[in-house]
Amino acid sequence: MAGRNDTVVTEFFLTAFPEHPEWGLPLFLVFLSFYLLTLLGNTGMVILIRVDGRLHTPMYFFLGHLSFVDICYSSVTVPQMLAVLLEHGAALSYTRCAAQFFLFTFFASIDCYLLAIMAYDRYVAVCRPLLYVTVMTEKARWGLLAAAYAAGFSSAFVRTVTAFTLSFCGTNEIDFIFCDLPPLLKLTCGDSYTQEVVIIVFAIFVMPLCVLVILVSYVFIIVAIMRIRSAGGRAKTFSTCASHLTAVSLFFGTLIFMYLRGNSGQSSEEDRAVSVLYTVMTPMLNPFIYSLRNKEVKEAVVKALSRSKSRGRP
Repeated sequence: MAGRNDTVVTEFFLTAFPEHPEWGLPLFLVFLSFYLLTLLGNTGMVILIRVDGRLHTPMYFFLGHLSFVDICYSSVTVPQMLAVLLEHGAALSYTRCAAQFFLFTFFASIDCYLLAIMAYDRYVAVCRPLLYVTVMTEKARWGLLAAAYAAGFSSAFVRTVTAFTLSFCGTNEIDFIFCDLPPLLKLTCGDSYTQEVVIIVFAIFVMPLCVLVILVSYVFIIVAIMRIRSAGGRAKTFSTCASHLTAVSLFFGTLIFMYLRGNSGQSSEEDRAVSVLYTVMTPMLNPFIYSLRNKEVKEAVVKALSRSKSRGRP
């Protein structure tokens, strides 16, 4: 299992909580239930948005695609995570590890861009309501979505190629539950300065840039809300943004903590705890966040349930 600078690494070995093997089965059952809830909640959101005419608006167009990306994002990592927990470790070929890292980075980047686009959508709706229909046309929505996918692909491709041209030595054992950047960087040897700079630069173009778009959008939104005279009007306008703000805080908070804190002297236990938040919890919670804090979605859910009950009656 060990390797040196002149040894070609053909596979990695993923481990999870080797010091607590008794945690494997309970965590497997917990994460399996979370994953099933993720699939159920996000698939339900996609179907609900497609079948309910009241949700055929730009905001829900992007929310539907966010749910689809969350399904893919979670499915790239969680099944591997479950295998590692159940079998107390799993071997992963070099190519498969690179493919998992690429897909994970691809869908995570699209998630970032979609959350930024949704913030811009809320800015136009609140601050430029008379121009909303002309700005957020169907053509514009598909153009923004295509740009998010193209930017996500470019970022994931460059980061994957850069990360997997690094030299790995000492061991090929990853004390983690899937192939992610921080644990991979701990296995590098030799001069990796250039590759790490490229990785950081592309990380800056994804996370901080998206966060900047979101912050600027919400600064203008807050200013516009404060100009509304009635308290009821302010509360109603802010409620349309509350679910998005919650999802943004949960997603970007954990990602920024994980990726922009450096890789030296960090606890593997801490890494795993944070990774569970942004790979398992966030995709699972998003549909519930948007359902519980959004009047239109709640009404659509009630309508769909009542329709299914009426069909089931003799």
